[in-house]
Amino acid sequence: ALVDTEIKVQDRELAQINVEKGLMTLVDEERQRELLGHLEGHLVKANHASGGSAGNSMIATAQFGGPTFMSCKVANDADGDIYIADLEAAGVDHCFKTERAEGTTGKCLVLITPDAERSMNTFLGISETLSSEQLDAEAISASEYVYIEGYLVTSPTGRAAAVKARELAEAAGVKTALSFSDPGMVEFFRDGMVEIVGERLDLIFCNEAEALGWAETDSLEEAIEKLKQVAGSFVITLGSRGALTFDGSELAEIPPHQVQAVDSNGAGDMFAGAFLYAITRGEDFPTAGRFASLAAGRIVANYGPRLPAADYPALRAEFFGD
Repeated sequence: ALVDTEIKVQDRELAQINVEKGLMTLVDEERQRELLGHLEGHLVKANHASGGSAGNSMIATAQFGGPTFMSCKVANDADGDIYIADLEAAGVDHCFKTERAEGTTGKCLVLITPDAERSMNTFLGISETLSSEQLDAEAISASEYVYIEGYLVTSPTGRAAAVKARELAEAAGVKTALSFSDPGMVEFFRDGMVEIVGERLDLIFCNEAEALGWAETDSLEEAIEKLKQVAGSFVITLGSRGALTFDGSELAEIPPHQVQAVDSNGAGDMFAGAFLYAITRGEDFPTAGRFASLAAGRIVANYGPRLPAADYPALRAEFFGD
C-alpha cells in the first residue's frame, strides 16, 4: 500500500541524482525527501494517488466489475486516509475494520522519462511491517483467486504473510496467483521468492526480464519451460511485442495494442487486474490476454497508474459488449 507521486524527468537527470532506470529501488525517507527536493521544480503528475502494485491491480479488477478484497497496511495519517478512500471509491473491500496503527504510510516516487519508462524509488513506511495479521482467512476462502504481489519478498514479515496467504488459499481450494513485480525481486531476493512460490502456483504474472531472471537464462523458450515447472499457467508480458499466455496446455501469442506511450507506470498492474477480471468471468486465456493488452495499452498512453473511473466500464463494453 503506497501513495504515488509521479514526476517527469530527462534521462540525464536520472544519472545526476543516481537513480537506476527502469527498476524499483527501496530508499529510506530521507533519500526520498532529498530526491523530491531536487525535483520540486518539475511538473508533478498524479500527485497523491494511491498506488502499490497489487492495489492498482485490485482497483482495476473492481472497476471492471469483479469483487475484490485487499489486505495491506497503511498508517493512521493523511496518506492512509487517501489510500482507503481510493479503495472504497473503487469498490475494493479491505482489511481496515479497526483503528490503524501510528506511523507513516508508504510512498513511491515514480520518475517518468521521455521514452515512457518508469523508475521507482520506494519508501515502504508502515507497509514494511505488513504481516499475517492483515490476512482475512474468511475473505481468502470466499475467493476464486488469491493474488500475491512479489514486492512483499523484500520484507521478512511481508514474505511470511505472502507464504501464509498461499497456504491458506491452498487449504481452502482457492487458486493462487503471483506477480514477480520487478526483475530485482527475482535477482536479489531469489530465495524468498522461491519460498513464496512453494511447490507450485496456479498462475504467475511476469514480464520478459523477470521470466529470464527467474530461469537464469537469456532464452525465452527456456524461461517458458522453467515457468511450467512451478506454475500451472502463466502470462509473460513483452512490452511493445504484446504478451504470451499459457493456460496449462496451449501457449498463445497476444498481439500488442499500438499506442503512443507516455508512461509505463501501472501497465503491468493493469494487465494483471484486467486479466484476473476476465478469467474470473469465465473467459479463456487468449481472450483474457487480449482484453488485458487493450487495458494496459490505455494505461501506457496516459499519465498515472489508473484510468478515470468512467473508462473502465466503457473499456469492458468496448471489448465484451456488456
